[in-house]
Amino acid sequence: MSIIENINKLFDHRIRLGIMSVLMVNEKVSFNQLKELLEVTDGNLASHIKALEKAEYLEVQKSFVDRKPNTKYKATKLGKLAFKKHIDALENIIKSKNELK
Repeated sequence: MSIIENINKLFDHRIRLGIMSVLMVNEKVSFNQLKELLEVTDGNLASHIKALEKAEYLEVQKSFVDRKPNTKYKATKLGKLAFKKHIDALENIIKSKNELK
């Protein structure tokens, strides 16, 4: 088994990595909260959210608050599992590099 086997290509981009990191420690997060935390534009965030949604790593919950649209995101079980495997794989790479010294 290769040490990079569980590296998930979908998490290669820093914005998708950031989205999933935030969703792993928060039950639900709004679009605006993600935008502020990650310091990205609406369009940039939307395209990365769409990629994660297509992979079924997050779910979208739309509602209205005082007649204004409110979109929140939540990591799915599949998304949490994939992200955990990705982080574990990164940790294994770091550990294996330390063993080579």
